[in-house]
Amino acid sequence: MTNRSGYFYGVAAYLWWGAFPLFFTLLSPIDPLEIVPWRVMTAVVFCVIAVVVMRSFGALTRVFKSPKQLGWFAVSSILLYANWQIFVIAIVTGQILEASLGYFINPLMTVFIGVLVRRERLRRAQWAAVGIASTGVIIGAIAYGSFPWLALGLAVTFALYGAVRKQASEDIDPLSGLTVETLVALPVAALQLLALVLLGGSLTAFTHGPAVTIPLLLSGVATAIPLLLFGAANRRLPLSHLGFIQFLTPILGFLSGYFIFHEEMPLARWIGFVAVWIALVILVTDMVVAMRRSRARPVGTREPEVTTAEIATQPAP
Repeated sequence: MTNRSGYFYGVAAYLWWGAFPLFFTLLSPIDPLEIVPWRVMTAVVFCVIAVVVMRSFGALTRVFKSPKQLGWFAVSSILLYANWQIFVIAIVTGQILEASLGYFINPLMTVFIGVLVRRERLRRAQWAAVGIASTGVIIGAIAYGSFPWLALGLAVTFALYGAVRKQASEDIDPLSGLTVETLVALPVAALQLLALVLLGGSLTAFTHGPAVTIPLLLSGVATAIPLLLFGAANRRLPLSHLGFIQFLTPILGFLSGYFIFHEEMPLARWIGFVAVWIALVILVTDMVVAMRRSRARPVGTREPEVTTAEIATQPAP
């Protein structure tokens, strides 16, 4: 029963994240540089209310009493903010397919960061996966005539966010972690709005009628709920299981971009996507084989160290 509920929470979280393109396209009349600050502010309101209702002050107190931990959370907050900003720019400007490519690339980028930062050694199949994906993206970019900066920006910021978030703390629940990160991001959001005004712009978020204002006010809730669902799934399922479920998000993003918003998919773009999909099949197959070998080890033998490749499972934006 525990596993069943874990699958329910996990699928619900990733389906919710997969529907984000449909949600954020409702905010397309607003400047994307204005959307994210309001998203942060509304998320802060929701998180503070939730913390007060649930009386979960302990984790917040521990973080703010530890300068080192708070520093790590500050870095993770900036990376998450950057990821949100790139994602919103991609969705609002009609580049949903590129956003989905970014989240397909994310597990591979997480593996690559594990090599650079944690000095992990990859198996041949993992190197092959990274190589195929990189080659496909480069060839596709050359043929298409435009490098997928948004996709790579999403993949890099989120993979780095996952690595830094693990350094910040692995025992902080999703609500407390999001509360700290949004509180830290609040001054950044305020400064971004101020910069928009000082640079000659105007804040128009609440001038487009209720069809835009209501989704904007709900953006914080829409951000927090899937994180809470993910947290519930994470406590009930192994990370390896969540690793397979996570692909629901970019798959739904791809389907919505291609079939609902009818974005163009010339041959050059297909080259990049197919290369990444082949790489992911190789990576997932290698992970399954490695897990089966680990389970087949005789009792008493030393368990192999878990690498970033096996835990490339982080919540989506």
